[in-house]
Amino acid sequence: MTKWWMVRAGDNNELIPVWLRQKIVSIGWPDLENPKLFTTKEQLLSKADLVYSEEKPQTRNSWVSQVWRFSREIEIGDRIISYSKEKREYIIGSVTEAHYYDYANENPYPNTLKVKWEANTVARDQLSQSAKNSLGSVLTVFRVDQWGSEIEGLLANPSIVKNPDVPPEDDETVIIEDLKSKARLMIEDKVDKLDPWQLQDLVGGLLQAMKYNVKISPKGPDGGVDILAYKDAFGFEQPIIKVQVKHRKSTAGSPEIQQLLGANPLKANCLFVSTGGFTSQAMIVAKQNSVKLVDLEELVQLIIEWYELMPNDTRALLPLQKMYVPE
Repeated sequence: MTKWWMVRAGDNNELIPVWLRQKIVSIGWPDLENPKLFTTKEQLLSKADLVYSEEKPQTRNSWVSQVWRFSREIEIGDRIISYSKEKREYIIGSVTEAHYYDYANENPYPNTLKVKWEANTVARDQLSQSAKNSLGSVLTVFRVDQWGSEIEGLLANPSIVKNPDVPPEDDETVIIEDLKSKARLMIEDKVDKLDPWQLQDLVGGLLQAMKYNVKISPKGPDGGVDILAYKDAFGFEQPIIKVQVKHRKSTAGSPEIQQLLGANPLKANCLFVSTGGFTSQAMIVAKQNSVKLVDLEELVQLIIEWYELMPNDTRALLPLQKMYVPE
């Protein structure tokens, strides 16, 4: 049976263009060196205990398990899927060459497989909610056999959705991480369903939780600024932050970053929130001008972190419950 594997594209989803161009898929943990040099998983774990001694044992075990799976269990013909945050779509390919270790130029993602990528992609919105939740796990490498039929169906015909009920792996670490990621994905979907004005209010409430005074623009033309945030009651004291909030499926481009930079007050710090993500050119312009970019995933992470300090009317827009899991 063909195995399906989800592989996340780097810490900041930066690897998708490299993978497509070089026809590969790759993961990191270079401090472990070539995993093929270790005869057993226990030997690799001993190496992890040495080089990642400051990490929790559970974390080290999770990392080793993922490297071991990638290097030993993925075979020629297996299917690879990965998510492009910029385009909100999944790329799919087939493994054509088994694991090799790329030593070149201190490569931060040296564990590599050759992949033939499909010309077609699958938009995230086309997937069933269960598939979206499962594929959103924070693990770098994990099996997703249960969604193979659905994904193949969507590649052939976007109107077809199949959901075979196959349980995921029962490894304790995988289960805990899967619970966390599913919760984050569900929150993302809830945020995505807010209208633009509600999202603007949500971002304003988040800034209030961070101890900023906020002034939210009323509905209508905003001159490129949706929210002003400042530390003192009158707005005299630095830092002052001007915020643009874009709630849509499409990515925000560099002209919109430039518009925020050019909006009054000119000397304010800039924060741009876009649920559709950002184009690569927008990220370059933002970095050059010290503009902080926040996509849907990071926005949800900030909401989780600051939720209990957000005003009650803001939390009413996004009701959440606290969940406890074992360490």
